[in-house]
Parts: sequence; C-alpha cells; structure tokens
Amino acid sequence: MLPMLPLYLSYFAGDTKTEKKGQTVIKATAFVMGFTLVFCLLGVFAGTLGGLLSRYKTVVNAVCGTIVILLGLSYLEIIPLRFLKGVSKAYRITGIVSAFLFGMVYSVCLTPCIGAFLGSALMLAATSAGALKGLLLLLLYSLGLGVPFIISAVLIDGLKGAFSFIKRHYRVINVVCGFFLIFIGCLMIFGLLDRFLSLTL
Repeated sequence: MLPMLPLYLSYFAGDTKTEKKGQTVIKATAFVMGFTLVFCLLGVFAGTLGGLLSRYKTVVNAVCGTIVILLGLSYLEIIPLRFLKGVSKAYRITGIVSAFLFGMVYSVCLTPCIGAFLGSALMLAATSAGALKGLLLLLLYSLGLGVPFIISAVLIDGLKGAFSFIKRHYRVINVVCGFFLIFIGCLMIFGLLDRFLSLTL
C-alpha cells in the first residue's frame, strides 16, 4: 500500500497550496472510516458464511488457503489477476462526505496494493467461522491499513524522501508480500493458522 500513499494523499490535500494540514487529516480520517465500514460488513458476512460452513472446516481452509496462494502468486506476477484494478483518478474529494464516500469506493474497487491482502483477510475471516471474529479480523485489518494513511496525512510534508525510497523499491516490496501471502495460504491449507486463531481470538 505504501507506494500508493502519495497518490491518495494528493486527493486529500487538494489542488491548491491553501489546504490546511488539519483539513487534510480530517479528510484522510473520513476516508479511513469509509473503507473501515465496508470492510467490517464484509468481515461479518465472511465470518457468518464460514460459520454456516463450519462442518466443512477442512474444505473451507483448503479452498481459502488456495485462493490466498493465488493472490500471492499475483503479487509475484506469476499469475496476473486483472480484476485487481486501481480506482479512477477522476474522482475528486471536496470535503469530509466525499472523502468518506471515496473510502467506500476504494474498499469495493480492490486496488492493486490492497486487493490481495483484502482477499486474504476475507478468506481468514471465513475460516474463523463466526460473525464476531470476522468483524474483529476486518476491523484490525482496516486499522492496519488506515493508520498509515492518517499518520502520513499528519507528516505529509516530511515524508517525501521516504515515499521516493519506497517507490524505487516497489518490486522488492511486492515480492516480499507475495511470499508472505503464499506462506499464510499454506498455513491455512494445513489448518495451522486456524489453530492459532482459536488460541488468540
């Protein structure tokens, strides 16, 4: 997600230099709340569906783990998944409401930087076999995704060098993320991640 931060923050900062930092932070927070709402609802749905299929736990783990591995392979560009498209640059943020709506749009567009991990989080929620666990998992996922947005909005003037470094190493970041997803997918297939969740949730 980090290489996309400058692009998304440019939506919040506006087209002029008169935009105050406080306004940027408020709009970034509204944006995070927008996608958090949708992600949590998806988590509840995935957890509920997993609960209904709890008697087929082994099969659900295998299917979800396989999907996560495929998403990891897409990060490695071994299997291209064309449905992970970016959001339109034509969208304009003019205030808190539009930032909130943009967050909701962002959540359903499955952008290339979060699509694979969102899919993995939903697969994990499905294997949790419970609406509450699904909600908690996606809430934590949203916080993990949203906190960097808000911090970056606060420190936007001092992060230009860091953004440039991340962009230069974008390929390395994708490779690491891809292998991480494949590792998680294997844990899901063999039921090891499910055992860990039963101890922590």
